[in-house]
Amino acid sequence: MAKSTGKSLVIVESPAKAKTIAKFLGSGFQVEASIGHVRDLPRNRADMPEQYKREPWAYLAVNVNESFQPIYVVPDEKKKQVTKLKQALKEADNLYLATDEDREGEAISWHLHELLKPKVPVYRLVFHEITKEAIQAALDSPRKIDEALVQAQETRRILDRLYGYDVSALLWKVVGGGLSAGRVQSVAVRLIVQRERERIAFHSATYWDLEAKFKTAGGESFVATLAELDGRKLPVGKDFDSATGLLKNRNLMLLDEAAANTLAQRLRSADFRVTNVEVKPFSERPRAPFTTSTLQQEANRKFGFTARRTMQAAQRLYENGYITYMRTDSTTLSQEAIGAARDLVKSVYGQEFLNPEVRIYSKKVKNAQEAHEAIRPAGTPFRLPAALRGELDGDQFRLFEMIWKRTIACQMADARKQRVTVTIQGDGATFTASGTSIEFEGFLRAYVEGSDDPAAELADKETFLPNVRKEERLTGERIEPKGHTTQPPARYSEASLTRALEEKGIGRPSTYASIIDTIQARNYVYKKGNALVPSWTAFLVIRVMEEHFTELVDYEFTAQMEDFLDSISRKEAEASTYLREFYFGSATPEIDGRVGLKPRLEGASIKPLEMARFSLGVPTEGPNVEEVFVRVGKYGPSVEQGERRVSVPDDLAPDEMTLPVALELLASGERQNEPLGVHPESGQPIFMKIGRFGPYVQLGDNDDPEKKNRSLLKGMLPEELTIDVACKLLALPRDLGQHPELGEPIEANDGRYGPYIRCGKETRSLPAGVSPLDVSREQAIEILKQPKQRGRAAPKEPIRVFDASPITEQPVRLLEGRFGPYVADGVTNASLPKGIPPETLTFEAALELLAERAAKGPTKKAAKKGGAKKSAGKAAKKKSAGKATKKKAATDGTATKSPTKKKAATKSKAASKKGVVKKKS
Repeated sequence: MAKSTGKSLVIVESPAKAKTIAKFLGSGFQVEASIGHVRDLPRNRADMPEQYKREPWAYLAVNVNESFQPIYVVPDEKKKQVTKLKQALKEADNLYLATDEDREGEAISWHLHELLKPKVPVYRLVFHEITKEAIQAALDSPRKIDEALVQAQETRRILDRLYGYDVSALLWKVVGGGLSAGRVQSVAVRLIVQRERERIAFHSATYWDLEAKFKTAGGESFVATLAELDGRKLPVGKDFDSATGLLKNRNLMLLDEAAANTLAQRLRSADFRVTNVEVKPFSERPRAPFTTSTLQQEANRKFGFTARRTMQAAQRLYENGYITYMRTDSTTLSQEAIGAARDLVKSVYGQEFLNPEVRIYSKKVKNAQEAHEAIRPAGTPFRLPAALRGELDGDQFRLFEMIWKRTIACQMADARKQRVTVTIQGDGATFTASGTSIEFEGFLRAYVEGSDDPAAELADKETFLPNVRKEERLTGERIEPKGHTTQPPARYSEASLTRALEEKGIGRPSTYASIIDTIQARNYVYKKGNALVPSWTAFLVIRVMEEHFTELVDYEFTAQMEDFLDSISRKEAEASTYLREFYFGSATPEIDGRVGLKPRLEGASIKPLEMARFSLGVPTEGPNVEEVFVRVGKYGPSVEQGERRVSVPDDLAPDEMTLPVALELLASGERQNEPLGVHPESGQPIFMKIGRFGPYVQLGDNDDPEKKNRSLLKGMLPEELTIDVACKLLALPRDLGQHPELGEPIEANDGRYGPYIRCGKETRSLPAGVSPLDVSREQAIEILKQPKQRGRAAPKEPIRVFDASPITEQPVRLLEGRFGPYVADGVTNASLPKGIPPETLTFEAALELLAERAAKGPTKKAAKKGGAKKSAGKAAKKKSAGKATKKKAATDGTATKSPTKKKAATKSKAASKKGVVKKKS
């Protein structure tokens, strides 16, 4: 038994958090990190303990027949850390579980307690900021693990596993491999698809008005817009029906271009006077402090940050003690924080900018989780952003400064503004001009929504009009027609999708970053600029879900699931009954309509070929009047009309796929069926084709099993391709002759990474401007003399080297790879997600990426290689052990274990090593 050191063991989630907390605790505490969850559901049947592998529910890792009990295991990559924690606990007198205060944090504490089986007093520490005062307050008033929060987290995990695994398996069969469904993920995709459907159904309308520049007697000018003509109002965009493009109100005066030009000509000689001046004062109130959702939205608007990038920077700020806990639905501030904000307003901006009364923001969004504080600077008094510029990296500083400004602004006075509307009439035409002036900046002095430069934003928001009086005469300096076209509803950005999900009560803001990453990784969605565009695969998946599993992608039903999880956390509901109805259905589905997931899946009659066709319409003219479809197939979407078929370009959004565009693609495909010419040697036709991955040449007819394809070289244009160049492409690789020294043939070719030459084992990339079609033997010999620019012989220096990994104890390195930047810890490599600049990566984020990659297991190639070595090693050990056993039995008379006992012992040992726990009822 280990000897007590008189120390207390404190366990948190991350090394960064451990490092910060350790600074506030004395030598009587040892702070360690669990590095996230220490137990989880097995990924698949293969990872299940032997005693459960043959169970029909083993693929779920949830015993659906016994109150939906989950089976937990310790992942291989966490075993070393668990061993370290167990050893540390042996030397401790107390155990403090100081994981985050939300459901996930509570669950980590519960799993640690269950796994470590402490024999010393256990305390749960809860704090929403990492400051000395907050840590001491938590130590002074610890609590027990909240079983209700743990139950809510576990129920969510089970729901996600039941939904995700069973529905994803169906999608693999019906649509294709690599797809997935999820409780929140599928609803998010449906929102994006529904918006694209609205864009497809949208009919634009064009309308005209006039823009006039008027001049006062004092020489001041301003611009006004035509609002009425002969007593009839002119329409604006909202007056048109988006489904038809027609006016909703026929009494409005709709001008076309010709009428607008005629009217402008007439009014250029008219006399104008001011008929009304309306002045309306109003005030603007500051927004509430940040929640997780509003922080993600604002960082996306101001800085273009993805949700993941925002949360990574916020996580680092929290763990290093700069801001309060960043996963929160609350807009409330503590009394200490309100006092600190108000003190700063007085000292930095002046008494006149302080709101006379304390502002309280207590409104919480639908399905708000536990009552945390809003996101604000940690500690009191708040540190000034300028003082931290040298301590924080770029992303962290920008995010901290924004949080600081928003927190301060919420206690500042209202901005007072004035809106002036001037009405001008002449010759039956009525023009209006509006201006806004800021009388008192108030909170706008500190923070302006959607801009990082308040001064510039103030200038943009103010539109000054000259001081005019009623009946004052004006001169029309310029009157010009102006055309307008109504626009379809904007696609979702990350910010607007986050807002929509939160408003509907779907999911948790803390999960939105991973949801947005997942739907892009599954190719359901891609980005065009900042907009999220659905793929045709997303259209197909949502069609399947809507027609056969309507409830699973229903917005209200999904929000009700969140309500249920909340009720569990408040000890108002019990999980097993809900899970049974969700999965198996109610006892009387014919009466109450509650059909479970399992019977829905088993009873689904899906016709994949019919579901995968999306009609674009029927041509009204031309020789072919058959219906045109987009079909989603195994190799991507294609346009079809009868026997005609052509691939859909990857960058063509669904709302751009109109009937005329589809017919043009089909015509282009037919032109591809006309040969460029005939190969001079084989006599076979050569075609210029455009496929999903770009243009290529094809030697032989489509039905020729031995046809040969060759992609065009980078920079080649299909319309400029000649039969001679096509023949040269098809001749690759080119034999340039023997190398005089190496004695091997030299070959020129074009590969995945560009044009190159090869001689035996030696390869070199061709320099820019040198084509594999034209490179000579002499040029190739000179190029081969040059040293390799990349590869094992010339490894690149790491972009950055971090501290040693707590798992492998080797330095974590950030490297530039062939497929982009990645991190490595000596055992695992993990690519950086798209949108994360390498220079912003932190040690904690690197550890998180490595843990996620390790959890997925080795690649097939690595697993196969490792498995072969392992088998060989086991065979050698078995042979050696057999000899040793026989020798020992012969010399001392002992007997070997019976096969039955040996098998049982092995099973027991395997179960122990796997860290298996079946959760008790």
